[in-house]
Amino acid sequence: MPTASLNNLDISYIDEGEGFPILLAHGFASRKEINWVNTGWVKALNQAGFRVIAHDNRGHGQSTKFYSESDYTVDIMAEDAKSLLDHLGIEKAHLMGYSMGARISCSLAINHGARFEKIILGGNGYGMVVGHGDWNPVKEALLVDDPDTITDERGMAFRKFADQTNSDRKALAACVGGVRQLISADGLSRITNEVLVAIGTRDDIAGSGEALAELMPNASFLPIPNRDHMRATGDKAFISGALEFLDASKS
Repeated sequence: MPTASLNNLDISYIDEGEGFPILLAHGFASRKEINWVNTGWVKALNQAGFRVIAHDNRGHGQSTKFYSESDYTVDIMAEDAKSLLDHLGIEKAHLMGYSMGARISCSLAINHGARFEKIILGGNGYGMVVGHGDWNPVKEALLVDDPDTITDERGMAFRKFADQTNSDRKALAACVGGVRQLISADGLSRITNEVLVAIGTRDDIAGSGEALAELMPNASFLPIPNRDHMRATGDKAFISGALEFLDASKS
């Protein structure tokens, strides 16, 4: 597995296929294999003629771990992704992020929009603007020794996910505290790229996908039928809708 030493950290990534590149940014507590390989995204995108670059965000997977919340702002994590593209000599790419990865993608689009063609924001909607509620219980659930003492439903869901993925829970606790800053509606309104917002119809974390899409001049909304936040990631309707969205500018 290749690793790039950038921004005082090592970033583990995959670079597979040929054709126009697409950069994939995974969600909180996940990693490139879980979010993109195991769900069929990399295979589907490769078969559709795209070069796929997917990396482990800092604090996740095989990339460097940090334990201070100040090391996990959305803009810092976005700069990691941009630096990876620079390292690979990629001047232009499509961009896709799921959940936390959608936050990272918004930062990239606001600050480096010219680097990207089409953008897909999955699993995160208007909650990026107004907040997703209190995430302190998630942080507490990640740090507690005995998971049987966790009473918060969202906290338990992410603790189980972190345990299943054998993640560094202390790094994730720092990340969930640092990455919660809001994305401004004004910033989103300046994203002129074509954008697809995709959210499961049973997702109770993301917030409204329609409201997020309305903030951007060239955005549309794709509902993912009967899927919650965790199960929407590799949904066939999501993948087929994304491929249809990307196909017009494939090169």
